[in-house]
Amino acid sequence: QVLLVESGGGLVQAGGSPRLSCAASARAFRTYAMGWFRQAPGKEREFVASTSQSGRRTEYGNSVAGRFSVSRDKAANAFYLQMNSLKPEDTAVYYCAAASRYEIAVLSSQYDIWGQGTQVTVSS
Repeated sequence: QVLLVESGGGLVQAGGSPRLSCAASARAFRTYAMGWFRQAPGKEREFVASTSQSGRRTEYGNSVAGRFSVSRDKAANAFYLQMNSLKPEDTAVYYCAAASRYEIAVLSSQYDIWGQGTQVTVSS
Protein backbone atom coordinates (compact mmCIF):
# COMPACT_ATOMS: atom_id res chain seq x y z
CA GLN A 1 0.00 0.00 0.00
CA VAL A 2 1.33 3.39 -1.00
CA LEU A 3 0.99 6.16 1.56
CA LEU A 4 0.96 9.78 0.46
CA VAL A 5 1.96 12.78 2.57
CA GLU A 6 1.50 16.34 1.33
CA SER A 7 3.52 19.34 2.48
CA GLY A 8 4.15 22.92 1.47
CA GLY A 9 0.81 24.50 2.27
CA GLY A 10 0.20 27.51 4.45
CA LEU A 11 -0.72 31.17 4.25
CA VAL A 12 0.37 32.82 1.00
CA GLN A 13 -0.19 36.29 -0.40
CA ALA A 14 -2.05 36.71 -3.67
CA GLY A 15 0.38 36.47 -6.55
CA GLY A 16 2.66 34.11 -4.65
CA SER A 17 4.25 30.94 -6.04
CA PRO A 18 4.45 28.14 -3.49
CA ARG A 19 5.18 24.53 -4.34
CA LEU A 20 3.31 21.62 -2.82
CA SER A 21 5.07 18.31 -2.42
CA CYS A 22 3.67 14.82 -2.12
CA ALA A 23 5.93 12.12 -0.72
CA ALA A 24 5.08 8.51 -1.50
CA SER A 25 6.05 5.67 0.78
CA ALA A 26 6.83 2.96 -1.76
CA ARG A 27 8.51 2.34 -5.05
CA ALA A 28 5.12 1.25 -6.42
CA PHE A 29 4.48 4.98 -6.73
CA ARG A 30 6.53 4.88 -9.90
CA THR A 31 3.80 2.90 -11.68
CA TYR A 32 0.88 5.08 -10.55
CA ALA A 33 -0.76 8.01 -12.26
CA MET A 34 -0.71 10.97 -9.86
CA GLY A 35 -3.08 13.84 -9.34
CA TRP A 36 -3.84 16.92 -7.27
CA PHE A 37 -7.35 17.86 -6.20
CA ARG A 38 -8.62 20.63 -3.98
CA GLN A 39 -11.67 21.29 -1.88
CA ALA A 40 -12.81 24.66 -0.62
CA PRO A 41 -15.30 25.01 2.25
CA GLY A 42 -18.82 24.26 1.08
CA LYS A 43 -17.67 23.16 -2.36
CA GLU A 44 -17.13 19.83 -4.08
CA ARG A 45 -13.69 18.38 -4.59
CA GLU A 46 -12.18 19.85 -7.76
CA PHE A 47 -9.63 18.39 -10.14
CA VAL A 48 -6.46 20.49 -10.27
CA ALA A 49 -3.83 18.59 -12.24
CA SER A 50 -2.49 15.15 -13.02
CA THR A 51 0.46 13.43 -14.58
CA SER A 52 0.69 10.07 -16.25
CA GLN A 53 2.57 7.04 -14.98
CA SER A 54 5.46 7.96 -17.25
CA GLY A 55 5.34 11.64 -16.40
CA ARG A 56 5.18 12.54 -20.07
CA ARG A 57 1.49 13.52 -20.09
CA THR A 58 -0.20 16.14 -17.95
CA GLU A 59 -3.75 17.43 -17.58
CA TYR A 60 -4.95 20.60 -15.84
CA GLY A 61 -8.25 21.89 -14.56
CA ASN A 62 -9.64 24.94 -16.35
CA SER A 63 -9.28 27.18 -13.31
CA VAL A 64 -5.53 26.56 -12.95
CA ALA A 65 -4.34 25.93 -16.52
CA GLY A 66 -1.49 28.26 -17.36
CA ARG A 67 -0.76 29.04 -13.69
CA PHE A 68 -0.02 25.66 -12.11
CA SER A 69 2.28 22.88 -13.24
CA VAL A 70 2.92 19.33 -12.06
CA SER A 71 6.00 17.19 -12.08
CA ARG A 72 7.19 13.94 -10.58
CA ASP A 73 10.55 12.68 -9.44
CA LYS A 74 10.47 8.89 -9.56
CA ALA A 75 13.90 8.56 -8.02
CA ALA A 76 12.71 10.53 -5.00
CA ASN A 77 9.21 9.01 -4.93
CA ALA A 78 7.86 12.56 -5.01
CA PHE A 79 5.18 14.49 -6.85
CA TYR A 80 4.93 18.27 -7.01
CA LEU A 81 2.46 21.03 -7.72
CA GLN A 82 4.01 24.36 -8.61
CA MET A 83 1.44 27.10 -8.10
CA ASN A 84 1.97 30.53 -9.62
CA SER A 85 -0.03 33.76 -9.59
CA LEU A 86 -2.17 32.58 -6.71
CA LYS A 87 -5.61 34.10 -6.22
CA PRO A 88 -7.82 34.16 -3.12
CA GLU A 89 -10.15 31.71 -4.90
CA ASP A 90 -7.32 29.15 -4.88
CA THR A 91 -7.81 28.83 -1.12
CA ALA A 92 -8.61 25.20 -0.37
CA VAL A 93 -7.34 21.97 1.08
CA TYR A 94 -5.11 20.38 -1.55
CA TYR A 95 -4.96 16.60 -1.83
CA CYS A 96 -2.44 14.38 -3.54
CA ALA A 97 -3.80 11.15 -5.01
CA ALA A 98 -2.55 8.03 -6.79
CA ALA A 99 -4.33 5.94 -9.42
CA SER A 100 -3.15 2.38 -10.05
CA ARG A 101 -5.50 1.43 -12.89
CA TYR A 102 -5.12 4.30 -15.33
CA GLU A 103 -2.32 5.70 -17.39
CA ILE A 104 -3.61 9.18 -16.48
CA ALA A 105 -6.73 10.19 -14.56
CA VAL A 106 -8.81 13.34 -14.05
CA LEU A 107 -11.77 12.05 -12.02
CA SER A 108 -11.58 11.60 -8.27
CA SER A 109 -13.31 8.22 -8.65
CA GLN A 110 -10.32 6.97 -10.65
CA TYR A 111 -7.94 7.41 -7.73
CA ASP A 112 -7.27 4.65 -5.20
CA ILE A 113 -5.10 6.36 -2.64
CA TRP A 114 -5.34 9.80 -1.06
CA GLY A 115 -3.16 11.89 1.17
CA GLN A 116 -4.48 13.69 4.22
CA GLY A 117 -4.44 17.09 2.51
CA THR A 118 -2.63 20.35 3.10
CA GLN A 119 -4.31 23.72 3.59
CA VAL A 120 -3.45 26.57 1.24
CA THR A 121 -4.86 29.96 2.20
CA VAL A 122 -4.37 32.88 -0.17
CA SER A 123 -4.71 36.34 1.32
CA SER A 124 -5.64 39.32 -0.84
